[in-house]
Amino acid sequence: MNESLPSRSALSSRSPGLSGRIRVPGDKSVSHRALMFGGISDGETRITGLLEGEDVLRTGDAMRAMGAKIRCDGEAWVVTGTGNGCLLEPAAPFDFGNAGTGSRLIMGLVGTYDMTTRFIGDASLSKRPMGRVLEPLRQMGTQVLEAQEGDRLPITLQGPKHAAPITYRVPVPSAQVKSAVLLAGLNTPGITTVIEPVMTRDHTEKMLAGFGASVEVEKDDDGVRHIRLEGQGRLAGRAIEVPGDPSSAAFPLVAALIVPGSDIVIENVLMNPTRTGLILTLQEMNADIEIQNRRDAGGEEVADLRVRSSELKAVSVPAERAPFMIDEYPVLSMAAAFAEGETLMQGLAELRVKESDRLAAVAAGLKANGIDCTEGEDYLAVRGRPGGKGLGGGAVETHLDHRIAMSFLVLGLATEQPVTVDDREIIATSFPEFMPLMHNLGAKIE
Repeated sequence: MNESLPSRSALSSRSPGLSGRIRVPGDKSVSHRALMFGGISDGETRITGLLEGEDVLRTGDAMRAMGAKIRCDGEAWVVTGTGNGCLLEPAAPFDFGNAGTGSRLIMGLVGTYDMTTRFIGDASLSKRPMGRVLEPLRQMGTQVLEAQEGDRLPITLQGPKHAAPITYRVPVPSAQVKSAVLLAGLNTPGITTVIEPVMTRDHTEKMLAGFGASVEVEKDDDGVRHIRLEGQGRLAGRAIEVPGDPSSAAFPLVAALIVPGSDIVIENVLMNPTRTGLILTLQEMNADIEIQNRRDAGGEEVADLRVRSSELKAVSVPAERAPFMIDEYPVLSMAAAFAEGETLMQGLAELRVKESDRLAAVAAGLKANGIDCTEGEDYLAVRGRPGGKGLGGGAVETHLDHRIAMSFLVLGLATEQPVTVDDREIIATSFPEFMPLMHNLGAKIE
């Protein structure tokens, strides 16, 4: 560690060509859901490949607090569930730290139970609006006993004695809102329906079916998805293999594209079509990404990705692609910084309500490192400089956001001057192996 750097910061420097074979941690979305569904199933659920990041472990803590038994058994996590409808009232508040997905999904899960639950989090999570989840829960009979201005944490919920099923049209594309309503429907009599005009990641629907829930998905003549769940059914424990997280794979993938002479393989990456928007976009930018060994893993498609350094070309990324890559725009912006021409990313309003205002944080970090960009209300335009000459040398404020930290550490691997981020510790929320994995490829990060 450089003695002149504060202990929490990190610095990345121009690196030689990256090389090697790596496997990224398990998918965060699938990991959260595996613990939740295992926790309300009958019998035992055995999970391999679980992401052991802080966000996911907070979800495990919440399920334990409501009666599920969760233990680590070598390479696997074993969950003994309570059975659907049998969660217990927790004795203390749920502390979700920085975990937006975990907090919103657990709100849905417990919202229809006749019990009181309180949700708290760190400074970043406490700034994030929860109204999108609370609105459908209120319609189902949940009382919000406590919430801060703008429906923010701390929040206290009191579930109804008898929850009412609803038909809910998701107002903006959000897998978290869709999933929260479906989770609430598990403990609700009758049919809960979610209408989804724009498809988002579908792990919840797939996993519900895998655990034995009565769920059906239909598209109407306009292509709008209708997801119907029959509540109060029995769920049965099962074995789950969590594939590699494409959002985590994005960081070494982009690093290999922008560091000259790189040639790496990222193994076992989830290739669900709702999660591959970044790969599609980078391929349109002339990225050399070879998809190898496609195969099935527990109902999800996975593959290995061979990635070689490439001369990238700017593109316009359509707004309708945003739901399939919303978490990947920060690191895509790093690729755009080295592409020839102006890359325009549209439909990014959702980035303003993530762990930080990611749109503002990315634009500020790019400008601090000499990269020409324009931030709009819901778009970002980045004018690249192939080769990275004159770029870097800036300090980036991460705003307690793991993806901002990792994205700018990737940037510094190819800029002329090093890049500093103010907080390395936040990376552990989603990708605790990031530093050693990048070091193994030859990245110069200290």
